[in-house]
Amino acid sequence: MNSAAVILFDKNNPDLTSALSANPLVEKIVFSDGHGGKAVSMALEAAAALDYVFFIPSSAGVVFLNEALADLMKAARNRDAGLLYADYWSGTQSADGVKRVADYQSGSIRDDFLFGPVQLYAMTAVRQALSQHGSLSASRWAGLYELRLKVSCVSAVVHVSEPCSLITEGFDLKKSQFAYAGPLQREYQKEMEAVATQHLQRIGAYCSHEPLTAPDDGAAYPVEASIVIPVRNRERTIADAVQSALSQTVAFPFNVLVVQNHSTDRTGAILDELAARDSRVVHIIPQRTDFGIGGCWNEAVQSARCGRFVCQLDSDDLYTDEHTLEKVIGMLSDGCFGMVVGAYRLVNFNLEELPPGIIDHREWSDENGRNNLLRVNGIGAPRAFATQLLRRFPFPNVSYGEDYAVSLRISRDYRVGRIYEPVYLCRRWEDNTDARLSNEQEVRFATYKDSLRTQEIQERQSRNCSIY
Repeated sequence: MNSAAVILFDKNNPDLTSALSANPLVEKIVFSDGHGGKAVSMALEAAAALDYVFFIPSSAGVVFLNEALADLMKAARNRDAGLLYADYWSGTQSADGVKRVADYQSGSIRDDFLFGPVQLYAMTAVRQALSQHGSLSASRWAGLYELRLKVSCVSAVVHVSEPCSLITEGFDLKKSQFAYAGPLQREYQKEMEAVATQHLQRIGAYCSHEPLTAPDDGAAYPVEASIVIPVRNRERTIADAVQSALSQTVAFPFNVLVVQNHSTDRTGAILDELAARDSRVVHIIPQRTDFGIGGCWNEAVQSARCGRFVCQLDSDDLYTDEHTLEKVIGMLSDGCFGMVVGAYRLVNFNLEELPPGIIDHREWSDENGRNNLLRVNGIGAPRAFATQLLRRFPFPNVSYGEDYAVSLRISRDYRVGRIYEPVYLCRRWEDNTDARLSNEQEVRFATYKDSLRTQEIQERQSRNCSIY
């Protein structure tokens, strides 16, 4: 019979520890002194003679079902998995309480990938990974992350679509969407970036080529810049967004392309009124009815009214002041960048600041930003692009992750300019597209973004193979 160790990272759940100690399959319980490389290495060394190790990164609220130990080890054997994880229950052990997690793919390299409460590693895969790719580095936080990426290079990472553990009510495994933005996160982010970068180098997907300069296509454009606003059913906010766009003070001509995606409220009528008062407002209603946000963007970019550069403004957001467009397009028009990204301030519907306040993505660097973008979930806002590049690399026709897809593609070959002062107000309110997501939607969105990373990794690998 196979034997296993359970590695716990805290002692805050004595009931769990007691239950595991009574399980005949658990030969050893090891407490790891933190998530860093040295601590994880020492924990693995203590379990070296065993067949499997179960990692429970945070034991608070976790109830691990005894029969799940045998089931998971059997699944690991049958599927030849190096790392195996499973769905879980939250609050109640019932059909309604099941929490699904996403399938792992080669693009699932973000450090906050949700595995659920328990991760099972086969020690044969761990030994092979560390032998081929080196011991874990002396990190403070990235030990489990580095181990996962190295094991994924030598063995399968398998998701079991059955719950094997329970998180009791009042506990939550998910991090805040903006957890990375706190001031204490800088060193953490740098450490995770280093591990991710080494992984990209290991799998041949690291970008080291010199970025290109966006070429001058020589085309005549009706205006220098267009502010693009895709919108559907935003009667409460669309007038504010358009007025914010029109208030921009610049020395060049610009217009506002509002792609009104067949709204069923008063959004269309409001836009007609705004367009009648100001000729810079271009009210576009697509002929097609199947557009997501990405399709609306493509409609604007392909329009004969589109300017040389385009700048994003969501239909429920605002620019910080009248100088945003000048700052963003001024940097973009220098010709050194394929896209420019600003920083934003989180606010509520009434424009009152929400924590953590400013989101500036300072984890970005000119040297490694395009590689590190594969690890994180976004690039920031507002985003502005050379129109010719968006005509070459259109948005996918979806309403989540469309901006991330284009940012990955453009940053692969073109330099990205950054503005670190807040030039944008991002409203968080009940009608945000990512507000109150169901578990099914969360998994679908996470899987889609990971698929974008998978595709980008494959294209970067192909590019590197063709060069070398």
